Amino acid sequence: MKSNPAIQAAIDLTAGAAGNPRCNLTGETCGSAGLDMQQFPDLYRGTDCWLKDLLTVGFRGFYKGTSPALIANIANSVLFMCYGFCQQVVRKVVGLDKQAKLSDLQNAAAGSFASAFAALVLCPTELVKCRLQTMYEMETSGKIAKSQNTVWSVVKSILRKDGPLGFYHGLSSTLLREVPGYFFFFGGYEQSRSFFAAGRSKDELGPVPLMLSGGVGGICLWLAVYPVDCIKSRIQVLSMSGKQAGFVGTFISVVKNEGVTALYSGLKPTMIRAFPANGALFLAYEYSRKLMMSQLEAD
Repeated sequence: MKSNPAIQAAIDLTAGAAGNPRCNLTGETCGSAGLDMQQFPDLYRGTDCWLKDLLTVGFRGFYKGTSPALIANIANSVLFMCYGFCQQVVRKVVGLDKQAKLSDLQNAAAGSFASAFAALVLCPTELVKCRLQTMYEMETSGKIAKSQNTVWSVVKSILRKDGPLGFYHGLSSTLLREVPGYFFFFGGYEQSRSFFAAGRSKDELGPVPLMLSGGVGGICLWLAVYPVDCIKSRIQVLSMSGKQAGFVGTFISVVKNEGVTALYSGLKPTMIRAFPANGALFLAYEYSRKLMMSQLEAD
């Protein structure tokens, strides 16, 4: 049965929404630690940042920015919806039938294209998350005045200082991370699924191969673009104190003043997070999508 494109988009959107809360909640403590180490490498030199967060901010420090991270679920749902659309675009470009299976490389290209659309939704939520997670350190260092440490206070501050466009600080850097990053993300995932399928249909894979494939996809993403993510986060956090800098200027400043290794600060907790979080993401996505597709075919 051929599904209506609008119905297919709704299925992809819903399946993406089902997967992403699991991704965020599975790895949020590591995500918070990684961001702290990116922004303050002198303060957080190792994974002892978990202990420092516990001592200074309390247990809630492990989940700083979880609310906007969950709101960013919308952006990731858009990613999976656009992924379905972009797969059709790739089929049309290469001259394939609408129901034809794409190669792993073609799926990677579709994921890369889809990420550009998702970045428009993701950038504002990541901006709020980055500022919320680093607000304590920025206040104690005197770079910003003390204020309420809530999502709403951050949103009001951005609107007051920069207006609606202020939510798009770091958009170019976000695109620079997302477009190549999701090529490796979906490419790594599909290649892993092909490996585990070993000639069978990838749709027949069980939960363990799916989780392992999702974990590999997450590892591929962060290994490919972690330095770009570091600069993107620096730009978004520094804009909180009124400093405006482009990607190239921030990159040069970090390398000159802190060395190349600063671009990889926080990589360890990010990698620890990437495997289980993205394994949970793809497991929930694939099973939710399969369930809805079977219901659609039954009707």
